[in-house]
Amino acid sequence: QVQLVESGGGLVQPGGSLRLSCAASGSIFRFNAMGWYRQAPGKQRELVAGISSGGSSNYADSVKGRFTISRDNVKNTVYLQMNSLKPEDTAVYYCKLVTLHYDYWGQGTQVTVSS
Repeated sequence: QVQLVESGGGLVQPGGSLRLSCAASGSIFRFNAMGWYRQAPGKQRELVAGISSGGSSNYADSVKGRFTISRDNVKNTVYLQMNSLKPEDTAVYYCKLVTLHYDYWGQGTQVTVSS
């Protein structure tokens, strides 16, 4: 009943920028937080950025100062603005919705940073 659809991934050069979008739909009555995770080949999935229902945000040290998470409540969409991209940012990026009883995941969008 709840779906998260990511978009905006692609191939960019080092130092470039990209904005990911996560559109939520379905029976979402209340949520605790939304976040962006990423997983590179052979590595564990890690939290990149999160935003609470109250609007406060947090970031992984590796992306702090370069990435910004934001939301549009009217559009039910969460964004991840990624600047100064590095090759090590290459991964599949996943959107996550945290509710009282369930966690929902999007299918992921590929981000590749390469020259």
